[in-house]
Amino acid sequence: MSKVTFAVIAAAGAATGAIATAVLYGSRKQSTTPSTTTTTTTIGPTGTSPPPPMPYGQQAPPPRSIIPPVDPSGLFQYGFPGPVNDLRPAASLTSSYDRRTRNPFWVAEHITPTSLAMSNGDRKHSYFAEDTAIPEKFRGKLKDYFRSGYDRGHQVPAADAKWSQEAMDDTFALSNMCPQVGDGFNRDYWAHFEDFCRRLTGRYPSVRIVTGPLYLPRRGEDGKWKVSYEVIGNPPNISVPTHFYKVIFAEDGLVGGNVALGAFVLPNAVIPNDKPLKDFEVPIEAVERASGLEFATKLPSTRTKKLCQEIPCSILVKEYKDRQRSFGKGQQQPQLR
Repeated sequence: MSKVTFAVIAAAGAATGAIATAVLYGSRKQSTTPSTTTTTTTIGPTGTSPPPPMPYGQQAPPPRSIIPPVDPSGLFQYGFPGPVNDLRPAASLTSSYDRRTRNPFWVAEHITPTSLAMSNGDRKHSYFAEDTAIPEKFRGKLKDYFRSGYDRGHQVPAADAKWSQEAMDDTFALSNMCPQVGDGFNRDYWAHFEDFCRRLTGRYPSVRIVTGPLYLPRRGEDGKWKVSYEVIGNPPNISVPTHFYKVIFAEDGLVGGNVALGAFVLPNAVIPNDKPLKDFEVPIEAVERASGLEFATKLPSTRTKKLCQEIPCSILVKEYKDRQRSFGKGQQQPQLR
């Protein structure tokens, strides 16, 4: 297929909660991956240097005949401005942190039937904590969430890390949190979606999930697209995402085997439990373009399958309190067939 339409889901009005609509991104899908060339430029005895590589289709300028009178990179002697992405490897997750928004760029986890069957961790012994590995001035604070109206929304859920207390404690760091709407989303539809991911282990022996926030544009009354989001804290500190994504890699367990890929984008808003999960399915390229990240670049297309063509992509609605009780009892998750 020569063209792919990328659908990115936008939130609807508050009267109806979260109903998916589309912000369309059009792009030609490349049949091959372009190569990247790194050129090292040195100043020779004659004071000349080879020209930098030019974008395709543009003519290269004539070689420079003088030594540049300025050195912009000399700034680095005083320190590199950034951005710096804090990579956090932990027992139950690996994440990359965005110092600007005080939220993660992405958080990756790995679940298996064995990991979910273990019950060595109990969330009543875990506590929300600021991530001291993040410099204090870029850190999300516990006080930022106080009376904010938002839940401290796990990106890797605690229920996926019952296999040890340390693993569960790792999920309670604020670097694994984003502000999420509580009733109707974090405690409801989003939790059912997390349960869907766990139930995938009934079909796949290895499931990898990448979760993170998005800040998507919406069209204003003037017809222009604008990005607008709340910032919580006093002073304002943590950005409130407009949407969240999950990219799922369901592995068949064989060396060099097949991987079923699924990508979903959900608005950070109330979503009725009768809303089909497939309504939030998007091409993986849509998440990449919206997030600035890339997924599965080293996974050959010959090994990929579409998750929602392999299994039914639907949530199983459970009451929040009942689900919380089941988390601590190690109950068997219903399987997807």
